[in-house]
Amino acid sequence: MSLFLIAALPFLGAIFPALLIRAGRNASSMSAGLVTLLALIGLLVNAPAVMQGQVLHAQLDWLPGLGLNANFFLDGLGLLFAGLILGIGLLIIIYARFYLSREDPMGNFYAYLLLFQGAMVGIVLSDNILLLLVFWELTSLSSFLLIGYWKHLPEGRAGARMALTVTGMGGLAMIGGMLILGNIVGSYDLSVILQNKDLIQASPYYLPALLLILAGCFTKSAQFPFHFWLPHAMAAPTPVSAYLHSATMVKAGIFLMARMWPVLAGTPEWFYIVATTGLITMLIGAVIALFKDDLKALLAFSTVSHLGLITMLLGFGTTAAATAAVFHIINHATFKAALFMSAGIVDHEAHTRDIKRLGGLRHLMPVTFTIALVAALSMAGIPPFNGFISKEMMLEETLHTVWAGSPYVFPVLAVVAALFSAAYSFRYIVHVFLGPKRHDYPAHPHDPGVGMWLAPAFLTCLVVLIGLFPQTIAAPLVEVTAAAVTGAGDHFEHIHLAVWHGFNTALFMSATATAIGALLLWRHRQLQAIWNALPRPEAKIIFEAIISFFSDLANAITDALHNGSITRYAAIFVVFVLGLGGYAYLTGVAAAPTRDVQSVGALPVIAWMCLIGATGAVIFKHHNRFLALILIGVIGLVVSMAFNYLSAPDLALTQISVEVVTIILMLLALNFMPKETPHESSLGRKLRDGVLAIGSGAGIGALVYALMTRDFIAPSIAEFHLANSYTGGGGTNVVNVILVDFRGFDTFGEITVLGIAAIVIYALTEALLGSRVRARLLNRKPDQPQDGDPHPLMMVVATRVMMPIALMVAAYIFFRGHNLPGGGFIAGLVAAIAVIMQYMASGFTWAMERQRFFFHGIIGAGVLIAAITGMGAWFNDVPFLTSDFGYVYLPGLEKFELATAALFDLGVFLAVVGAVMLALESLARLAWQPGMDSEHAMDINPARDDAPKNTNEV
Repeated sequence: MSLFLIAALPFLGAIFPALLIRAGRNASSMSAGLVTLLALIGLLVNAPAVMQGQVLHAQLDWLPGLGLNANFFLDGLGLLFAGLILGIGLLIIIYARFYLSREDPMGNFYAYLLLFQGAMVGIVLSDNILLLLVFWELTSLSSFLLIGYWKHLPEGRAGARMALTVTGMGGLAMIGGMLILGNIVGSYDLSVILQNKDLIQASPYYLPALLLILAGCFTKSAQFPFHFWLPHAMAAPTPVSAYLHSATMVKAGIFLMARMWPVLAGTPEWFYIVATTGLITMLIGAVIALFKDDLKALLAFSTVSHLGLITMLLGFGTTAAATAAVFHIINHATFKAALFMSAGIVDHEAHTRDIKRLGGLRHLMPVTFTIALVAALSMAGIPPFNGFISKEMMLEETLHTVWAGSPYVFPVLAVVAALFSAAYSFRYIVHVFLGPKRHDYPAHPHDPGVGMWLAPAFLTCLVVLIGLFPQTIAAPLVEVTAAAVTGAGDHFEHIHLAVWHGFNTALFMSATATAIGALLLWRHRQLQAIWNALPRPEAKIIFEAIISFFSDLANAITDALHNGSITRYAAIFVVFVLGLGGYAYLTGVAAAPTRDVQSVGALPVIAWMCLIGATGAVIFKHHNRFLALILIGVIGLVVSMAFNYLSAPDLALTQISVEVVTIILMLLALNFMPKETPHESSLGRKLRDGVLAIGSGAGIGALVYALMTRDFIAPSIAEFHLANSYTGGGGTNVVNVILVDFRGFDTFGEITVLGIAAIVIYALTEALLGSRVRARLLNRKPDQPQDGDPHPLMMVVATRVMMPIALMVAAYIFFRGHNLPGGGFIAGLVAAIAVIMQYMASGFTWAMERQRFFFHGIIGAGVLIAAITGMGAWFNDVPFLTSDFGYVYLPGLEKFELATAALFDLGVFLAVVGAVMLALESLARLAWQPGMDSEHAMDINPARDDAPKNTNEV
């Protein structure tokens, strides 16, 4: 099975549980299980090749310009983690079916679980660090949904926020580190990065990259000082806890450290940061776990401790230590998932996780007791279970590790952590299952049905089998995984795993830790009293205080800067830009001008004076809204003339068309507003704004002058467009070819936004039609006498005569646009102006009675035609919106061109016409009452003497 399909299956399958929940809980769970099983089968199909030492690749260029490619590869490390994710995920799906109650939305649960599963599979299979980062952040988001699944619990919501905050911040740091690595190597593909150890470690950016990447790993895998978030995630349902702690989220940081081991390990920085952090985490987690009375809290801190153990082994930087880390990853996944599920069974049946309220359950729950006993003994490192073998390997490696010149630091502290590990494991057995039966359980406990104990029982069988036959069952997988971690490949030496290695120092250390751990359990009550009396920091309180501090700081800054005044925001932005530009001017060096200033004729000077005069008049007369609109129209007209003067007829046609449409729509909008705006700005603010405006204008002018009087080394993109317009796009009008081909995606986005804007205007006016606002608009009295004839006959006749002519002009502009000035956008505006004139001349009712198509549909048809035209390029194996063209000979006609760009331009034409007319119709309806005929309709000019005088008439 393709690696792409393996990675995609969980995401595709996440749709089905939510859809099938109405078919029943079994259908929902079976759909989730089937998808996971298919992905697991696909992985197992590829497993034989990987076990033989092959590395499977699947490559797809996604965004090669950014270095983001959808590349996947499967080696021993990816096989191990993907197997754990999918295998234990399948068991969790079965377990969750019987654990969750009927009140829990099971469809949502399985959808979240599969999204999380897909993100984890994506991480372990990614061969591109940018793609890996995408999946990494998806794990944070999907785990947020899983941890906060029980939204009615405050602790669930708090735990989800804490997990997202801590892991999200670490993820942001890791993004920086990964980008540094990609910059050092010159590639973002992992398979390339992993071959450049010397280049990376010799770079001056090695340490910053290392620190940033480790920040992401430590936060995700709950290493000190970020260990506090993981226990608070225990508010999630037990299936989530079992999955996150055994095989997925918290192992993501471990995976990444193992994946990057070949290029980051082997330096003093790696050793002291990673190994020391792992040792501290292992010790702290084990000590805290012993004094937790909540079953899941005890197991959560034990997970923190074991993650620290694996991190410490990876930090040693030796092949043997990496091998021990790989083996313990397998062992921890088996016994920890089983333990969490057994704790969930106890909680499910006894209705409590409080150890002080439990005890004697072996008599009432023998099956659960057997599962918990085997898994806990393996966690304690008791032979012949698998946890003993990897614990002994860990202790052996500490004997060969020197920290700051001392050979005793790691062995001694590792033994201390191991004895606390044995103590909390024994406590899980003794205080929960041993002792006499009690008579005050919250509910009568008993073994559940097979559906709940089957999954943990299967895992405990693996615990026993791996412990008894490690060389047969685990060694091949450990070997190929360790070879991938260390980068040894085929040169990796064969390993020998066994329960018994004779009487050695590691065995003595293990036995000592076990004996003292049993002693600690015997004196647990006294130790608990001492622990409760000791002053110690509470991580949750510290975290919430830090978050509160930064939240208050952010609110203070926001309140100081954001007062709701857009002019203030604009002033701050302009000041920043001016400061940045001034700094660049004062510190930069500009080459001498290489071009002479051309002579300016009288006509441009006159146009420029009109432009400046109109602009100045707008500044001083902007309170008079009608006059300001007229002056803005003058400015637009001058700009259109300037475009035409500078040989840009397309821009001139577009500008003048936009000006006409805009002026008409704005006149209609102003009809519902006061004639003058209030005088709000003080003299000081006016002076401030004037200085900023003059400074901005002078800066832009100076920049334009500098650019236009100098030649630059970099060639202009215009040269490419001029050279390829006809050969690549089939048109001699470069502007139109850019719009429909070279930059067609921009145009597609623009017509989509234009349509959305028109629909928003429609929605707003729909809301106003049923409110008192419209009644007040209709009841207002004009301040000047109104014309008694809103639809002069001369205008009616003229517009109806001009209608076919205007549409013919629009068609002419449309069809000539690919080779001469014109195109769909300009043609759409011209056609819209022709229709607008009918509304103005004959009234809203008359025009609406003759309307054959809804403007919403016209917008949708335009966007759809443009999209289908763009997708048609895929059938020619070219990018989206790449146009095609050819020439046709018909008898009696000259050769003419057919281009797909014409269809795209048709979409643009329809979207523009629909958007403009929908906006016009929406505004006009504010002044129109149902039942009015065209003679009395108050369309563009609603303020008439016969308007209703009170809201009851509306």
